[in-house]
Amino acid sequence: MLNKYARAFFTRVLTPFAAFLLRRGVSPDAVTLIGTAGVVAGALVFFPRGEFFWGTIVITLFVFSDLVDGNMARQAGISSRWGAFLDSTLDRVADGAIFGGFALWYAGKGDDDVLCAVAIFCLASGQVVSYTKARGESIGLPVAVNGLVERAERLVVSLVAAGVAGLHGFGVPGVQVLLPIALWAVAVGSAVTLGQRVVTVRRESAEADAAGGAAGTGGARGSEAT
Repeated sequence: MLNKYARAFFTRVLTPFAAFLLRRGVSPDAVTLIGTAGVVAGALVFFPRGEFFWGTIVITLFVFSDLVDGNMARQAGISSRWGAFLDSTLDRVADGAIFGGFALWYAGKGDDDVLCAVAIFCLASGQVVSYTKARGESIGLPVAVNGLVERAERLVVSLVAAGVAGLHGFGVPGVQVLLPIALWAVAVGSAVTLGQRVVTVRRESAEADAAGGAAGTGGARGSEAT
């Protein structure tokens, strides 16, 4: 839902910066790699220590690379399948680091097995939600649903909550409860979204099979090595 509005806005805002990087000879792939490295470092260095405010600041500075690299590629006229593949793959790495960082905190000093499990569920369900759409499209289905919680919602909800919860370290009382609430919300929303996408793929698959579209997908079940 946020993608529909926020992506267009930030694309316009970041276009001059993307043009500046291109003039300096920076490639879109380099921005993708640097952005992912920054997100992973911010998540795995700060979050396991409970430094949620600073971790969120670092991650936020780098997460916009996801918009800058594509903007650069379009401006330079070099959009490619490889760039799209690299971007999507490293998005999964970044997401895994963020929720993995939360899980490490709750497994260690945060000392909460339930919230550790919730964070791990957020990590896993986010990956599967993305996979269902990609896999459905790879077998020729439109997967005409985004669902309740996409990647943008998962990141915004969890990072805003983490950043505000981190203010507890500066003496702001009561804010630390926001992160557990956000993780539960992301977990439930991701489960709902997964169900929405699976139901949609099941319906579209049945319609395609009934229309004689099964010939191109025969033998696809279990054929992908992951």
